[in-house]
Amino acid sequence: MIRIIQEKDIDTVAEIWLNTNISAHNFINPTYWLSNFEMVKNMLSQAEVYVYEDNSSIQGFIGLEHNYISGIFVRSELQSRHIGKQLLDFAKTIRDELTLNVYQKNIRAVKFYQREHFEIIQTGIDKDTNEKDYSMVWKQQPT
Repeated sequence: MIRIIQEKDIDTVAEIWLNTNISAHNFINPTYWLSNFEMVKNMLSQAEVYVYEDNSSIQGFIGLEHNYISGIFVRSELQSRHIGKQLLDFAKTIRDELTLNVYQKNIRAVKFYQREHFEIIQTGIDKDTNEKDYSMVWKQQPT
């Protein structure tokens, strides 16, 4: 089930954010994620976040800022079980266009978004980490 985040979910969602970032971005020093943890945790209650819950357990989430996907995060041990795809498919039902940035070195994520019909529209450098990234976009096709 996908639902809007609740106050009681914040600690769990923040933990998933931290652990997933550290494991998916092994090319970035973990101290970067740890130093941003409290700020992100505080911002979660004010953000548009949808959680994927199964058996009363949060397994992943997607964060949106208007049409921008600030991230899709799935517990490491539950990845490749279509949870991220379900979260993305949900976002596609509530938006006509979605944009995001993804690190070029996160090949698994780049391939996932390309498989989901996102196109690379620009390459750049993330100012916080100095890592190369892609700006990608998905647009609803007219029926």
